[in-house]
Amino acid sequence: MASTWAKDRAQRFYAGVALFGLAAIAAGFSTTYFIPIARRTFAAPAVVHLHGVGAFTWVCLLLTQAFLVRGDRTKLHMRIGQLGLPMAVVIWSSGILTAAWAARRDLPSQGPIAETAFMGTVSGLSLFLAFVIAGYVSRRSSAAHKRWMALATIVLLWPAIFRWRHILPSMSRPDIVLGMFVANLPILGAMLRDRLRFGAVHPVWMLGGTFWFVEQGIEVALFDTHWSAPIGRALLAILP
Repeated sequence: MASTWAKDRAQRFYAGVALFGLAAIAAGFSTTYFIPIARRTFAAPAVVHLHGVGAFTWVCLLLTQAFLVRGDRTKLHMRIGQLGLPMAVVIWSSGILTAAWAARRDLPSQGPIAETAFMGTVSGLSLFLAFVIAGYVSRRSSAAHKRWMALATIVLLWPAIFRWRHILPSMSRPDIVLGMFVANLPILGAMLRDRLRFGAVHPVWMLGGTFWFVEQGIEVALFDTHWSAPIGRALLAILP
């Protein structure tokens, strides 16, 4: 099995995930972040910008790491990779603080929906961090390591893809169409790629992908119910 996955070294797929991520960020946050900043109409605490810069830098890091492996610069890849875990912690913590700020801002107009959205952000970001930690622990297995990092990146891109609703024609259920279908296409594509190229789907996609799909399913099922808002409210109460 190890020799089978060894054939995946220096493939373009992982750089492709990063390039897709950059495009998703550019499109998704164009109307809600980049354009308002350019027009000087965007106002938010510094932690919001920290999270945005962190997430963008993460995708750039994945792209850099993929090119370093393709260029056979493994030692530099490993040294730069040491930045990954602390960067993920910054993204996780700043993302939760950003979501808390947004939830409190939206509470007067959205009520429990804002609290529910906060709950979903906390769970999604926590899975992102868990996948990064799994990638760090499995770094001696390049096949597992690269897939955990790619999966973490795909999870991180969910908010950007969900914001495509601002530039696409109106749809009745963007949470299903964009949040559960489009955002997960890279994972399904990765599974199909493994199956066609290597004859089996790598366990990372099966295990991590299942956790992510279940988390999303629970989040959609509980959204705007009497279960979700109290959880979000309790989480908000923990933060200053």
